[in-house]
Amino acid sequence: MNSIKDRADLIAAAAKKMGKGVFKDDIVKNSTPRYDLQRQNGKVVTLEEAIKKSGLKDGMTISFHHHFRGGDKVVNMVVAKLAEMGYKNLHLASSSLINVHEPLIEHIKNGVITKISTSGLRGELATEISHGLMDEPVVFRSHGSRGYAIATGELHIDVAFLGASSCDPLGNAAGFSTSENAKSICGSLGYALPDAKYADTTVILTDDLVDYPNRLNAISEEDVDYVVVVDSVGDSSKIASGAIRDTKNPRDILLAKKAAKVVINSGYFENGFSMQTGSGGASLAVTKYLRQAMIDKGIKARFALGGITSHMVKLHQEGLIDRLIDVQSFDKVAAESLMNDPMHKSVSANEYAAMLEPGSATHYLDVVILSALEVDVNFNVNVLVGSDGIIRGAIGGHPDTAADSALSVVVCPLLRGRIPCVVDEVTTLITPGSTVDVVVTEFGIAVNPRRPELKKRLEAAGIEIVEITSLRDRAKSIIGEAAPLPFGDKVVGIVMNRDGSVMDVIKNIVD
Repeated sequence: MNSIKDRADLIAAAAKKMGKGVFKDDIVKNSTPRYDLQRQNGKVVTLEEAIKKSGLKDGMTISFHHHFRGGDKVVNMVVAKLAEMGYKNLHLASSSLINVHEPLIEHIKNGVITKISTSGLRGELATEISHGLMDEPVVFRSHGSRGYAIATGELHIDVAFLGASSCDPLGNAAGFSTSENAKSICGSLGYALPDAKYADTTVILTDDLVDYPNRLNAISEEDVDYVVVVDSVGDSSKIASGAIRDTKNPRDILLAKKAAKVVINSGYFENGFSMQTGSGGASLAVTKYLRQAMIDKGIKARFALGGITSHMVKLHQEGLIDRLIDVQSFDKVAAESLMNDPMHKSVSANEYAAMLEPGSATHYLDVVILSALEVDVNFNVNVLVGSDGIIRGAIGGHPDTAADSALSVVVCPLLRGRIPCVVDEVTTLITPGSTVDVVVTEFGIAVNPRRPELKKRLEAAGIEIVEITSLRDRAKSIIGEAAPLPFGDKVVGIVMNRDGSVMDVIKNIVD
């Protein structure tokens, strides 16, 4: 039994049973320096090589994130390369698409892209799709439902192409960098994390290849198959643009003050409360006016959630907010805070707002301030389609936060130019009225009849409450009855509910 032969026979028998070979001590250590090994591991390749190695075929699904917003360069770069390589009939699944993605129009016309799934559409791309550019309707999901659809396989991703501000040769990637060569910074990669985790193949594109290990990584090497170094993944200066803006508009400031007053007197403004503000100028500005009330009343927030701004960072640094939970950094200040502050945490889209994820942060959200394109007399909200029938927005986390928060406040003007924002029925249903508590306009504040106790608290604080129908009537008295929109019979968009059911459809606009 102790003889070398007996032991060798037993090892051979065990190997046969396991279907494995027998270890032989003939392994020679590689003499190549470790850093060179990192670069030679096969992950660092060109974009074309990554595409070929990924196994991508016509008809498959590719995905992207939008953390660089107006400065994104990855979507156009990758799709142009796919077109050059002859790919057709691809499904493009991005967390959102905006003005900078106008070049996709030609790729749709040429058959490279035939399906799109996203949270939002803006710019000329949205206009063309609204007029019937695509044969297949665009599928719209909220940020929370998109993440959950990816996790469950409802939205299966074959290849994810994800831009990162830094990445090491093994694939550890982040939305910021401390190297001298840093070219871009976007902060949180929350919307990219489900893609990286669940895609069959994940490709990181970066303009800053750093030494292993990248201590800042948000995406782990174990989820990354290839790393592509490019000249630029994005322009950081264009992150805080469009809907993400620091408003100086007097009307927005008035709306923000009114919304802040609602929050302060709602019964939820107490020590340890949590909050989120949406992307509109007025809703973002609410943060400024809550700050002074927090100081005056000695109130501190437990956490602030969602798209984090410099205003939220300021309150955190002043000790007024304990923690920041960041799914998307809305400006460079927020991105730098995330990089340096251990109390500023990045989360994935699922950790942020997935309906059926028990640990989602929205489940613990007290107050959310949201914007709207339209609100109707049943408190339903539209944030996606303009009153002219053109897609011009994004679902984002709107229905997620409205549903889960203890208090949801929607802020919008009564009119935008000659267009009413309080209407009989929203053009497209995005957030059900059953989840909206208060609507704030410059001409009055309406409380959902489902919340009589909230109405009593606000009235006791001296806040005048009006019926939402009176706001609609006032809008009509100013601009009259709106003409019916010239919708065609073609469905150009499908709006999904948080639970995976179909919420609404968007029809094409006929000139």
